[in-house]
Amino acid sequence: MNDTDVIVAGGGIGGLACALALTIAGQRVRVLERSAEFAEVGAGLQMAPNATRILRQWGLLGKVTDAGVMPRRLVFRDAPDGSILTSAPLDERFITRYQAPYVVIHRSDLLTILFEACQDAGVELIPSCTVTDVAIHQDHVTVATSRGDQRAAAAIGADGLRSTLRRRFSDDEPVCSGYTAYRGAFPVAELDLQLESSQLEEVVVYIGPGRHLVQYPLRRGEIFNTVAVFASPGFARGEQDWGNPEELEQAFRGSCDAVTRGLKSLWRDRWWPMFDRVPIDRWVDRRLALTGDAAHPMLQYLAQGACQAIEDAHCLGTVVEKARGNWPDALENYNQARSGPTARVQRAARLWGDIWHVDGVSRLMRNELFRAREPADFSRADWLYGA
Repeated sequence: MNDTDVIVAGGGIGGLACALALTIAGQRVRVLERSAEFAEVGAGLQMAPNATRILRQWGLLGKVTDAGVMPRRLVFRDAPDGSILTSAPLDERFITRYQAPYVVIHRSDLLTILFEACQDAGVELIPSCTVTDVAIHQDHVTVATSRGDQRAAAAIGADGLRSTLRRRFSDDEPVCSGYTAYRGAFPVAELDLQLESSQLEEVVVYIGPGRHLVQYPLRRGEIFNTVAVFASPGFARGEQDWGNPEELEQAFRGSCDAVTRGLKSLWRDRWWPMFDRVPIDRWVDRRLALTGDAAHPMLQYLAQGACQAIEDAHCLGTVVEKARGNWPDALENYNQARSGPTARVQRAARLWGDIWHVDGVSRLMRNELFRAREPADFSRADWLYGA
């Protein structure tokens, strides 16, 4: 188990994206996944142009668009009254501006596409193998795992929000936002809802005081995805059983009919507390680097978690190919290129969530500002989506 260049700890979207990018750059890569299979838990995922441009470079965009949906527009509505606040056409002008489309896809579908691409590229994919530590030497790393030590030229930590390898760089802990997400992804034919044709062509976000609901289609319009997020009073009171279904119903009282109907399309037997971390400026130590949520976990409000992980992977592949085997220099260049931009996204995601959830006079002011926006004005998204 020593005949490889790079060991990637973690076989989620970020880990597989890194493995693929590094293989394209000429490296031999092994991915170690602690679970018994490579799988994603969750439902829908929004892929903005900053990620789909890279997927096109990797030859995967066609598979992604075939498996997903290219929505016609993004719409923001007021959760209490249902009125449209602003919208953004995701049409040819948008695609021309950013040289790539906006796509929504099921998490498991994207993971499968990346997994198969890694298989085809010759990546070693090892399940049921947990990475516990990495020892860094002058010319290699020793990766301690549940199946014994392994050796490589470098190691990449893609082990998620609660990363073991992040402890090498920081003693911080995940920060709980006090918000909880409920999700649901059901075949359209099984839903007890009358969906309008527009609902199978749009990403719609209902924003309201301390809550929001997102809906969009998946799998060529065959599945309808719903996410409901709210601030938990139980969390604020320090209770153990917070974010439960009773709180969900209470949080969305006073919402418009469309939101109330949307709550029927959620799984009620599971929910996801929302965490991020405070940005750190160092994720690299000579031959070890973090990526994705291990490096910069972020709240979901900009829909950029997976997108930023794919950007990390592309950057890693680029700097490693240029470095010609000088791993410390390559990973240092990666750290310098990515730590600043991802910290900006982390902070902006927190702020965007605050804007969504305001009440009272602040809500009225936000709604007026949203309504005054020209639908085709993407100037404030250029920093995020631009090439």
